[in-house]
Amino acid sequence: MIAFALAVAGATLTCGVVAGAGLHRLPTLRLQLAGLGLLAVFLPLVAVVLSGLVMFQSGHDLTILAVAAASSTSALAAALALGRSIGRGVEPLQRAAVQMAAGDLSARAPQPRQQELAALATSFNEMAARLEELFDTRTQMVAWASHDLRTPLSNIQAMLEALEDGLAEPARYLPILREQARTLGVLIDDLFELARIDAGALTLELREAQLSGLVRACLRGIEAEAQARSVQLEADVDDAVIVRCAPEKVERVLLNLLTNALRHTPSDGSVAVRVERGPAEVQIVVEDTGDGLEPDAERRMFERFWRGDPARSTTNGGGAGLGLAIARGLVEAHGGRIWAENRAGGGARVCFTLPAG
Repeated sequence: MIAFALAVAGATLTCGVVAGAGLHRLPTLRLQLAGLGLLAVFLPLVAVVLSGLVMFQSGHDLTILAVAAASSTSALAAALALGRSIGRGVEPLQRAAVQMAAGDLSARAPQPRQQELAALATSFNEMAARLEELFDTRTQMVAWASHDLRTPLSNIQAMLEALEDGLAEPARYLPILREQARTLGVLIDDLFELARIDAGALTLELREAQLSGLVRACLRGIEAEAQARSVQLEADVDDAVIVRCAPEKVERVLLNLLTNALRHTPSDGSVAVRVERGPAEVQIVVEDTGDGLEPDAERRMFERFWRGDPARSTTNGGGAGLGLAIARGLVEAHGGRIWAENRAGGGARVCFTLPAG
């Protein structure tokens, strides 16, 4: 009878270990834990029922004791095996997190077998990629901002030294100094505006405004330059179109888009503003008859400090590359969208949306 009890106990233990080893092959942690619970319940129950039948026939208490001990041991072994399997899946995630905390933004976690851990690893890797992209963007932004700030500062310093040494008359350099100071002020204001947008500290006082009035005010702002370059300005907007917005911010977006379109429109071309009203939002389109957008420009033109022509800079008539990035931030702060595309008939069009009034 003792030999039979040991045989039943050994068989129970073997079944428990085999079943526990197979639990880690289940695809989700939920199924693994559920399987462990079922194993911990049914294996001892089967062992107790079997030993009870044996006891009823033999009357030996030692049999049920041995079988119960074997079933409990097998459940414990299965739990330890499952815990080790889960631990092996978590350890790579922990190592990747430690590497990232130490400054290695290229750290990535491998994909475990369990679906929950795999989803966690995917989210971690997406977060790591986003952080690496943001860090690279910040590094580039600091480099570009330093360059654009250094150029006018160097010019100002050189002119001041010339004035101090008596090599030039103040009347010659004062207008240039004023222009360089204005350039610095605009760049600093743009950087401050971007910082507020990135920090979510931009507050807008929304109210209903007539869109046609905003469009005409912006067109008047570039009218003199357009006439000097023989570029025709057009507006197709209904006076009845009302939008809910911060008017001064929308004017800044429109003026930025119009200035950019005018800069890329050849003589005898045209720049137009068109408005399309929908049930919940209003779409404003700024079109030009220039050369259109390159694929890289269409994808990157709203990135800060990006210039379609690397030769363009604040020193030779170009901007700092912040205007379109600020325009995107202001539009998105209104709950709208902004994008760029090529016109079917040639040229480019930039579209953005605002909530309808």
